[in-house]
Amino acid sequence: MQEKNKLSTHIVGFRIHLERLGYSRTSIYMLPNCLKEFLEFTAKELIKIESKDITAYHQYLQERPRKRGYGGLSESYINHHIYSLKLFFGWQQEKGVITENPISSLEFKAPVSKPREILTQEEIKLLFESCETLKERAVIALFYGCGIRRSEGEKLNLKDIHFRSNILYVREGKGNKRRAVPLSPQVKIELWNYATKEREVRENETAFITNRIHKRATGSSYNKILKNILERTGIKAAITLHCLRHSIATHLLESGLSVEYVRDFLGHKHLESTQIYTRIKNKQLWNLNSI
Repeated sequence: MQEKNKLSTHIVGFRIHLERLGYSRTSIYMLPNCLKEFLEFTAKELIKIESKDITAYHQYLQERPRKRGYGGLSESYINHHIYSLKLFFGWQQEKGVITENPISSLEFKAPVSKPREILTQEEIKLLFESCETLKERAVIALFYGCGIRRSEGEKLNLKDIHFRSNILYVREGKGNKRRAVPLSPQVKIELWNYATKEREVRENETAFITNRIHKRATGSSYNKILKNILERTGIKAAITLHCLRHSIATHLLESGLSVEYVRDFLGHKHLESTQIYTRIKNKQLWNLNSI
């Protein structure tokens, strides 16, 4: 019972730590669960955990079947487990709970990333042309024209869009970072049209985009809207909301804007995160005012 209480304390403490650091709701839920599985696997006190225990756990993950469905765990999922341990043990070392970090000397093969799906300017135009409502056009304008993340779209309020100054404020970005996103003339029109002609809300609802019951739209609501639009276009690629963000980053760089500008536009913490888009080849330039 005492060991179970200790384990619960570690999990809860780690979750609070992630919340304070500004991690997304998905990470705050997933990473502590990864840690929980590891601690149950080792059944050791923190100060007794060694590098060999983590290596053994990594081997176990490669052999463990999925809890749902068939087959083994993906490289990406295994990487989430290792990442959770790096965060947790680094934090424990900083607090002085452990003197040596058991994972600091270990190296694991990084998962192979899938190629990023980048839409062309013609495909972006096709998305807009296939929209049937002002809300659908506003969603494409937000995730492409403003390059926001799904989590940022979920938190966006009407008051965060300053139409007079042509600025959209992201008040709770990744890592709790705030930024101001400039609105191109056409993106501003798309957002204004939705806000003034089609937006419906329940009493005291502050969200900019709302769902069918007039409450704040969730990530799944946005995904469904994009899926419906894509079905009308005939585009076969597996396009997500994040693909729209990748696309605007690539198009801005190709139009001649600096990497530093695009970094600030996207809200990246490090320049390296933005520079990956400079390696994506797409000869078609995109004019933001032409959407």
